[in-house]
Amino acid sequence: MPLPVDRRRALALLGSFVAAPWLAPRVGRAAEAWPIRPVKYVNGFPAGGATDTLSRLLCQKMSELSGQSFVVENKAGAGGVLGADAVAKAPADGYTIGLGGIASNVLAIGSYAKLPYRPREDFTFITGMWQLPNILSAKKDLFSADLKELLAAFKKEPGKYTYASAGFGTTLHLSGEMLNSMAGVQVRHVPYRGAAPALNDLLGGNVDLLFDNLPGSLPSVRSGAIRPVAVTAKKRLAELPDVPAIAELLPGYEMTSWTALIAPANMPPDLVAQINALTAKALNDPG
Repeated sequence: MPLPVDRRRALALLGSFVAAPWLAPRVGRAAEAWPIRPVKYVNGFPAGGATDTLSRLLCQKMSELSGQSFVVENKAGAGGVLGADAVAKAPADGYTIGLGGIASNVLAIGSYAKLPYRPREDFTFITGMWQLPNILSAKKDLFSADLKELLAAFKKEPGKYTYASAGFGTTLHLSGEMLNSMAGVQVRHVPYRGAAPALNDLLGGNVDLLFDNLPGSLPSVRSGAIRPVAVTAKKRLAELPDVPAIAELLPGYEMTSWTALIAPANMPPDLVAQINALTAKALNDPG
């Protein structure tokens, strides 16, 4: 089983890309009270992954600040598309919000021939939330966790090795395909319905490698259950200073994941402002 994400470190990452002030609309009239009943927060990925952990921490803080329950509902599948679709089809009353971002609202446009929603027009974008680097890790008994040695082996035996991701069309999938393209190798993609089951299979030795958001894999890396290979950020990370960036071997390589708080389209501006303000307060609260 994946190890639990350290709460203090997760909160620090949660606040690394806080609510953007320019996203908050101006309130032109007295706003109706919100929330006055429980709020559903839809996460398009399964329980146990980095986005789920961070979403639950956010909802816990929003519940504490507002006095109302914020309940996470996991609708996993299609790289976040199923969750985003559930948000798009809900009433624009402030009681269904959810996790959007680069996978469901940007990359999905080019990844799927037809989407059940329009990635821009069918949503109200409340605020940016967090930005996460990805990490490439290897199963414990893989012959090496040195990127240079791995790339040499990948070139020697195309298609022999596998990498897991949280799903087709995610930045984790694209991290692997960018590595394949820039390094001239063929590592087979094994998509999962979220990062947690992908990490479980890496821990079990069923796949060779995994691209994951850093918070999801960091506990397993630190425990020695899996071995870090490289990070997808432009430079090394303070959390893992001894782990190289892929860009050190492949200049120009960089991939990060970003998320946004989304709601159905046509939400009243005063309501957007209230949700934005509460989210910003929760993201910036270190408690």
